[in-house]
Amino acid sequence: MLVLLLYIGAFFGSFFIAKALYRSAFEKKGFNKLKTVTFGDESAITANRVASVISVITVFWLWVAFTNSVIPLPKFPGPFSGDMTFTYTAQLEDGATDDANVTVRVYREDIQQTIGENGEPGREPSAVEVEPGDGFAKNDSLTVARYGFKVINVWQNDEVSKSDGSKIVAINGQPIQPGEKIDVPEGKIGLTDKGSPTFEPAVGLRMARLYLPAPEVVFQRFVWLNKEGYQGYTLLEHTRYSLQRVLLGFLLGALVGVPIGYAMGLTGWARGWFDPIVEFMRPIPPLALIPLIIIWFGIGEVGKVVLLFLAALWIMIIAARSGVSGVAISKVHAAYSLGASKWQILSKVIVPNSLPDIFTGARVAMGVCWGTVVAAELVAANVGLGKMIVTASKFQLTDVIIVGIIIIGLIGFAIEVGMRALENWLIPWKGRV
Repeated sequence: MLVLLLYIGAFFGSFFIAKALYRSAFEKKGFNKLKTVTFGDESAITANRVASVISVITVFWLWVAFTNSVIPLPKFPGPFSGDMTFTYTAQLEDGATDDANVTVRVYREDIQQTIGENGEPGREPSAVEVEPGDGFAKNDSLTVARYGFKVINVWQNDEVSKSDGSKIVAINGQPIQPGEKIDVPEGKIGLTDKGSPTFEPAVGLRMARLYLPAPEVVFQRFVWLNKEGYQGYTLLEHTRYSLQRVLLGFLLGALVGVPIGYAMGLTGWARGWFDPIVEFMRPIPPLALIPLIIIWFGIGEVGKVVLLFLAALWIMIIAARSGVSGVAISKVHAAYSLGASKWQILSKVIVPNSLPDIFTGARVAMGVCWGTVVAAELVAANVGLGKMIVTASKFQLTDVIIVGIIIIGLIGFAIEVGMRALENWLIPWKGRV
């Protein structure tokens, strides 16, 4: 909820601030400058790049603010780390009481994944050395990781054990019963239902590395994946295999699907022949075909390409058929009246006017293929971004998972931008009557 409120505040707050500082970025340009009314006119809407930059910065700042990042940006309260001491009061059956201290050293939860000054992996720190003290209750010392929890057996060095009737009746001089907790600046101290003290370090508002690693940790992992690789392949090789499968599957789907779509749009026999098959297969999610594809083609490259081919095929068929159906009949009649042949009608009228719909279908098919290949690699693959992610999840390597997700998102974004540019270049007449 806090993240949502901050994001909404950033959206509206940055709008008013940016509008006051960068007035030129909010002014109408080009043909839109001549329009007197633009509200409701979708053609008058262009992406405000100032908003795009602030949006990316806001997401990055939220990432930094809620993690234990070293990047010097404002952050929310973090978890407690360091040494703390509390006092417990032990009472015997005859009513005698004695106080002793417990010193807790709280260390980084990801210490095993850090690198020391000598380039060696970090090690768990040792507990603070304390004197036992006088009386039947003795001082204790222990360590606990941030975001951790520990039950403290304070009787292990006491002269009187729990089975002898010793029990904890107060923490820091405050009476306490089993099951209760006391808040201290460093965390929470409580008693279990059986009366053993517990300590839970304060976590603040930041997330542990297990749930969301800091940006610099993800970047370090990105560099490491490129140098050392993961599961025998570098990050570049994982990416290349995934891209190769997507492109092959999409191209095969387009090569087969577009002619079928044209045939369905131009002849009644082809429409009647393929319509039941297309309408039956189109609603089936590609992921539902994975078990059958594995049985037929195995878990090798052929099976994945066939799956992606099927993912793209139905979309391209429908896009091509829709493109043919959308050609203005007045253009066809005009061409016939000028003496055009069927081949000229197809090549000069139908194909150019159906390309916008085909490109729209191609953009959708590429997105579906990209999502499908990752899911297919999650199920069965030796290499690929999806394989890397699913393997990392088994070892709770969240930073590797996030690297894979970012790469997938960036490539998907690049594919969409590339397809838009290619569309604008190949069919500049799109949207014009």
